[in-house]
Amino acid sequence: MSDTIRDAVKAFVIENFLFGDTGNPLADTDSLIENGIIDSTGVLELVAFIEDRYGITVADADIMPANFDSLARITAFITAKTAAPASA
Repeated sequence: MSDTIRDAVKAFVIENFLFGDTGNPLADTDSLIENGIIDSTGVLELVAFIEDRYGITVADADIMPANFDSLARITAFITAKTAAPASA
């Protein structure tokens, strides 16, 4: 399932922040922030996409580079959130 999550997030990032430009490969561990792909507003767009697509709530405290700075980190975050019990 994590490959599907990664693929969906990658497609969102390419479409919305790279404007469909697939000429530059985006590695799973590339920093989206340091490479200028997304900024703080972009992170909020990404969070809205994740909440809508996966039906999870992202707390303000969760919005940090440790969770949203690369495709690998985003995938791990979503995987953990969707695997967690609803009461957590």
